[in-house]
Formats: sequence, structure tokens, C-alpha cells
Amino acid sequence: MAVASMGVDAATEILMPSSEDEAIAAFGDGTDVVVVGGGTIVLPDITYRRLRPSRALMLGRAGLSGITKDGSRVTIGATTPVQDLTGMTAPLGPCAANVADMEIRSQGTVGGNVCAGEGQEAPRGDLQGALLALGATARSATDGEVSEEPLEDFLPKRADRLLLSVSFDEPAAGAFAGLDRPHTHDYTALAVSGARGADGTIRLAATGAGTHGQRLHSAEGGDPDAALDDVTPHDDALASAWYRAKVLPVLVRRVLSELEESS
Repeated sequence: MAVASMGVDAATEILMPSSEDEAIAAFGDGTDVVVVGGGTIVLPDITYRRLRPSRALMLGRAGLSGITKDGSRVTIGATTPVQDLTGMTAPLGPCAANVADMEIRSQGTVGGNVCAGEGQEAPRGDLQGALLALGATARSATDGEVSEEPLEDFLPKRADRLLLSVSFDEPAAGAFAGLDRPHTHDYTALAVSGARGADGTIRLAATGAGTHGQRLHSAEGGDPDAALDDVTPHDDALASAWYRAKVLPVLVRRVLSELEESS
């Protein structure tokens, strides 16, 4: 593991692990460590002094990228570029293709997107909704201990854990619908993802309607308006809470219709 004191700040220690085990050890309990995958989110924050870490953990050489399949089970490494997901089936493929532009998708990583903190002017974490709809689990580490848990449980504590990979079973069908307007400048103001499992179970989730991706449990029975019971829309530079509350049921209806048509 190479260690240096350059680039980010004169007082910042740069950690460059060459394996998963080294990355876990370097992360420790996450105290005063900023994790850098592709850098599309955290490097601007560091540049503008919104983040001033004493240690930066660079994961590019840690061997955490790649997509593998074991039967119907799909596992995606944390440093896999978002662009690599765009050819996958709905909802994950269309969701990934909706993230920013190709330049950002090619550099930004799955882990960086999933673990993104709340944005000051626009939502972050587009992939959270699609992965929640797929019933994904997150494999992560802290204090040298590795564990796997539902993504729903991981997201609230994502800032305190090192994400290693996400896994899910391929759905029988999937759908994605996003709010796209020219003024959003490639940010996703609001999006809904849905998946139907092999047993017929419907799972819905939204991004852009809270501090992170949220399951839409109340709408999974087929009532799009019930989705508003599961989220707290907010104002930001892209849309108002009022507008999001109006559009969310429309997006849910589109996703449910697409899932029904595919049955």
C-alpha cells in the first residue's frame, strides 16, 4: 500500500491499497477518512474545501471492480464504473444510463454513487433506487469486520462503512421512469425504479424524494398516490417539494404499468 502526502492537501495522507484486505485495514473505523473511487463527487468537495480530510483512501487499485454472475445472482464491485451497468436489464441499466453523461459515468463508480451523501443543490445517489427495487444487499466493512446486509439497512449508515460490493437476484421484469427536464443539467430530479421478482413480488423505490433512496412500500400494492406516504419531498435547485409530490405518483404509475405489461 503506497502512502503519500501530496495532491489533496499538504496535511492529507493519501492511502493507495492494492487489495481488498489492504483497503479494509486502511479504512479502519472510517474516522476522518474520505473514500475516493472515481472522484466525481468527492474531489470537487475537497477542491472547494467542503471536505478537508486528514486521510484520503484511493480505491482505484484495490481490486474492487467487476461484475460477476452465479446463476441468477449478480455481484457488482464497488469501484465498477457506472457506465459498465448501462447495458444491464431494467431497472438498473436504464437508471445507470440516466446518470449524468458518459464522461461522468465512465469515471464515477457504483460505490461512490451508492454512498453519495446528500447534495446541497441536487439529489445524489441515482443507483440507490434501482438497487433497492432489486432487493440488493451491500457487503461492507468497518473496524476490520466484513458484513452483508440489505441495502435499506446499509444506506442510513453508508458514511461510516466501506462499501465493497452489492449483490442482487436478477428480476423477472424491471422498469424505470425519471423526471427529465432541460434545466436539470443531467441531474436526476426524481426517479422511480420497479422490479418484479420470480415469485411475482413487486418492489418500488424512488430517488430524489428524500435524503437518500427510499422504498415505496405503500405503493407496491398498486396505488401510485400511496407513494407519498413513504417519502418527504424537499425543495432544491432542481425542483420544489410541491412539484415532486405532484410528479411522484405519475412516475410510479408508469413503472407499475410497464411491469404489468411485461407479465
